[in-house]
Parts: sequence; C-alpha cells; structure tokens
Amino acid sequence: MSAENSTGGLAIVDKYYQGYGSRARELKKQGKQIMGYLCAFTPVEIITAAGFVPFRIKGDVNEPITKADTEMETIVCPLVRSWFDMSLKGKYEFLDGLVISHACDSMARSKDIWKYTLGLPYFHFIDTSHAIDDSSLDFFVSILGTFRKSLGGFIGQEISDESLAQAIRVYNENRQRIWDLYELRKSDPPLLSGAEMTRVLVAAMGLPVQESIKLLEGVITEVKQRQPAVGAKLPRIMVVGAEVDDAAFIELIEDAGASVVTDDLCPGGREYRAFVKTEGDPVAAIAERYLRGIMCGRSYVEQKGTYPEYLEQRFGHIARAAKEYNVDGIVLYIYKYCDPFGFEVPAMKSYLEAQGIQVLYLEDEYSMSTVGRLRTRIQAFLEMLGTR
Repeated sequence: MSAENSTGGLAIVDKYYQGYGSRARELKKQGKQIMGYLCAFTPVEIITAAGFVPFRIKGDVNEPITKADTEMETIVCPLVRSWFDMSLKGKYEFLDGLVISHACDSMARSKDIWKYTLGLPYFHFIDTSHAIDDSSLDFFVSILGTFRKSLGGFIGQEISDESLAQAIRVYNENRQRIWDLYELRKSDPPLLSGAEMTRVLVAAMGLPVQESIKLLEGVITEVKQRQPAVGAKLPRIMVVGAEVDDAAFIELIEDAGASVVTDDLCPGGREYRAFVKTEGDPVAAIAERYLRGIMCGRSYVEQKGTYPEYLEQRFGHIARAAKEYNVDGIVLYIYKYCDPFGFEVPAMKSYLEAQGIQVLYLEDEYSMSTVGRLRTRIQAFLEMLGTR
C-alpha cells in the first residue's frame, strides 16, 4: 500500500522508516525516475518540477562503514561516509541520478568520488555559496539557473515557471504540515515524542512530496486523538546539531528520562522553518529560501554591530525556540570531523548559557557503538536538570 492511498498514521511511518527506500523502489518499478540528493541545501522544488521523485540518501548507524573507507579518507565526516557506504552496498540501486550541494567540504571534496564510483546516468554539483549577502544571492540564483537548464537538458524538456510554482506550493504545504506536528510537542508532556517525530521526518523524506503530505495529515489526526499522559514532568530537551537521520540518539535521551520537544536539526526545525515565497521569479525565490532561510553552521554571516548582537543574529533562533517550547536544557550533538558545526561550538554554547539555558556538548561518531558512553553523560546531565 502506498502512503498516498493510506489513511494510517504512525504505523505507516514505521513501515517507511524501517524500510527506508522501499517506496522509491516501488515507484522505480512503476516507471518513475528517482533523483538522489544528500542535504537540505538541495532545491527539491526544481527536481520535482522536472518530473523526478527526490530521494534523500541516508546512512545506517547500525551498519559498520567498510566499503566507503576503501574510497574515502577516514577523516571525512562519518555521516557522509555512511551515506556513501550504503550507496556502494546497493541500498539505493534504484537511483537515476544524484545531486550534491556544496553544504560542507566533506560533500564538496568527495563529489568526484560519488560521481565516478556510482556512475549514475545523471550527476550535478550545486556550488552553494557560504556567504549570504546580496552578491552571493545573485551568484546562487545563477547557479540554480544552471542546474535548472542541466536537468531540463537531461529530460529533454525545459522546466517551466509554472511547474516550479506548483512545486513551491506543495513543498510549502509539506513544511506547514511538519510545523503542525511540532505544535503538538509544545504541551507538557508533549503529545508526540521526539523519537516518533524523527521517524516521521525520516519516513517523509523518502516519499514523493504529495505522499508525504498525506502521511503527515494521517499522523496529525492520530496524534491529536491522544490523551495527555499523567505523572512526573520530565525535563524538556532540545537537540541541536547537524543531521540526525536515525531515531536511535533521540530514543537514548528519552529512555534516560527526558522528553525531546524540539530541535535545530536536519531533517527537523532548521530545514523546515523557512518557506519559499510564492510571488516573483520562482528560481530567485527558491535561491533566497535555501541560502538565507536555512540557518546552518556552514553559512557565513558577516558580523555587524557588537559581538553580542552578532551572536544574537547567529544563534538567536535557537534561544527563541528553546523559550517557545519551554526547554530545560539543550543537547549540542556534533559529529566528529564536522568542522562547520564544530567551529561553532564555543560561541554557541557560551551564548546559550548566557541566556540561562543549560547545555550538554557531545561529540560522537555516526554509530551505535558509542551508546554506552553517551548514555552516561546524558543521564548525568538530566540529573543536573532534575525533575520538575
């Protein structure tokens, strides 16, 4: 049963979370073309407008990285290496192409390895600017115009403004459904656990956008029917970091005696916070959303005003989300060798603590092998926060 034809909620989520890629494999057999991508900075609206099903590649924290380490240096981000490892092992054999955005050096510097090793019919690298000033935005509009022409050349048909506008509308609707789910986590205790939310987000990113919307609507309906739990009020935790595409880490926090109520992650709050404007040139609107709307550690924000004002501009959205969701503490979760976020840690941690928010900083591998060490530190942090 496809997600599009299903009226189920979390049961369907579990199906597509556990069997990630199964729906894309079904669609491939039906004659659909599947375009893989790696990161939130990939403009899925353009891919969808070209008639492809965008499919986000994910790793597996339970799968040792073996084949990827014969092609990539082991100082490459473990998340990127796991993505590549799963691809080499045939997990995503249904892909017709791959789009890589310059989100970080681990992606950009390994692009040729992806291109020549996988040998897919289509490959494109999007040179996403790190700066977000006006000249960088103009540059990125040009880059996306090139991508649009490249993809149109591959399918033998120009991608129209009308198809782009339609794709913008449906992806904005998808983002709104996700925020509707986030609203259900504001209650105390939240109606939807953090682990459940992660599974929803992961399942949705492996589906065509229209099916994702249907799935999200089913989950919203199901969760709204729940009765609030009674008992001790658990510490409310926000998780901040790069990408968490597996529920295992969130489950670890909640099993230790907390509620993960919001995040600044991909997939998650960072990725779905910004919408695309529906007026004007669609490519320019897409460019602005991806370059300036996604508040990521890889983006360069020029300091203007005092240093505290700069920190507010850089990290204020995290503090505001923590207040909005009545957060008791933040877990700052960074992968080893993730330089864009690693360089941010001292400034971000000091800023958040200056706002009166307790912060636990964890550096980790993308692997279940570190669970014991992480559990000990998380339990100690929760004991420090106490039970409300």
